[in-house]
Amino acid sequence: MIMLTFCLRRAAHLSPAAFRQYWLETHGPLVRRLQAAIGATRYTQLHALDGDPVGAALARVRGAPEAFDGIAQMCWASRADLEASMASPAGRAAGRELLEDERRFIDLARSPIWLNEVHEYEFHRAEPS
Repeated sequence: MIMLTFCLRRAAHLSPAAFRQYWLETHGPLVRRLQAAIGATRYTQLHALDGDPVGAALARVRGAPEAFDGIAQMCWASRADLEASMASPAGRAAGRELLEDERRFIDLARSPIWLNEVHEYEFHRAEPS
């Protein structure tokens, strides 16, 4: 599986709440509408929990940099599927439409994006003894 990971920082004109609302209620449905053209099998939004004391403590102990406002993940079954969607006219048009929308709510210059090869480990809750 190939995954696109996009660590998002909100555009300067948006509050954290406005960013999350736009991302969830506007951009998410746009991705869903364009899913067939982009050929993705999964899209996930990970929204930051602003001001969470446990998260703040974990970051402080590790000396972590500034947090992202969220992370978007999009998956394809294979690299060939991703490349086929990028080569198709419909896939390229969908990519342009997504980028146009992203410019409305994401600070693109401060939001890293990259491709990953996914290796998953499943954990199962241990049975009490």
